[in-house]
Amino acid sequence: MLSDLYVFGDSLLHRARPLIKILALVVFCTGLFLFDHWAVIAIAGLMVAAGFAVAGLRPHHGVAALRPAFWILVAIFAVQVWLADLALATFIISRFALLILAASLVTLTTTAGEFVDGIEAGLKHAPGWVPKTRIALAISLTLRFIPLVRSVLIEVRQAQVARGLERNITALLVPVVVRTLKHADETAQAIQARSFD
Repeated sequence: MLSDLYVFGDSLLHRARPLIKILALVVFCTGLFLFDHWAVIAIAGLMVAAGFAVAGLRPHHGVAALRPAFWILVAIFAVQVWLADLALATFIISRFALLILAASLVTLTTTAGEFVDGIEAGLKHAPGWVPKTRIALAISLTLRFIPLVRSVLIEVRQAQVARGLERNITALLVPVVVRTLKHADETAQAIQARSFD
């Protein structure tokens, strides 16, 4: 499902149990928001860098993880500079960047199947009324749509550039939305055909 996001490897992080990686990510992200200090940012940065090194990931993997959120981070930075100051804006952007990189580290070293298995393991002791299978399916489909939307966006962008419409945002977004909705409808029909309630 996440074949274009998962990086094959045999590192310690690749072999770690998905549930452990998910819980570690939750603790990491919570710690980043609980402590407002540059020392925490520095330690978190070292931890993320060490994680990338242990997993055998290259710097371009980190750059690729941050690229989709680049303009959002720029907008947040500009607003924080305007409302507060440069130091606070830099701190907030550093925090968000580390959150994205940490989440990417888990995604890059965990297949979609392993990720869903980790969620199911985490829900093992949940009450009986919790729809564990449905939650796992929802997460699986969500993860599946990440590379799908990305590939559709790349294909449409290349087609519009060939037509000289690279500056027309409507010509880019409309086909992406239509193709994504069409695929979602096909997926829903496939689920229904398999009698999944």
